[in-house]
Amino acid sequence: MNYADYKRFDFLNGSGIRHSLFVSGCHFHCKGCWNAVAWNPTFGKPYTAEVETQIIDDLNIPGIKVQGLSLLGGEPFDHPEPLTELVTRVNRDCPGKDIWCWTGFTFEQLKEDPERRDMLRHLDVLVDGPFDINKRNLKLKFRGSSNQRVILVKESLKKGRIVLKVH
Repeated sequence: MNYADYKRFDFLNGSGIRHSLFVSGCHFHCKGCWNAVAWNPTFGKPYTAEVETQIIDDLNIPGIKVQGLSLLGGEPFDHPEPLTELVTRVNRDCPGKDIWCWTGFTFEQLKEDPERRDMLRHLDVLVDGPFDINKRNLKLKFRGSSNQRVILVKESLKKGRIVLKVH
């Protein structure tokens, strides 16, 4: 897997101060995508064990209240194996940090795919659904089009129904 960018101390992609990993590669190719450069899976730099360790270390910087990690793309769920390893480490090694993820898949699709479901269960918030330029709304918080949902993952899995995050 390659990644397009890694932003430390990001205030835009989720609640609070976050670190954001933008993965490369996306098969959705949504019309009007703001990050179309990341569609190419070979764009950017290789994701390595050193990069993963840097992310974990950054989440645990003493004296700075980092709320969590955001995974964006490209399409994070096109890379379930390395990202499941990352989110598992964040859950284990970064107490109190949350994980947000943006995806073109729907929550329902991810629940039905065993490999992707394993990654999903480690997330706290999922912004799901492909960007739809015909439903674009710049006033929406954390999403670009009205078909996308901001889902509380663990609560939704526990209750067996979608629980939306209230902003």
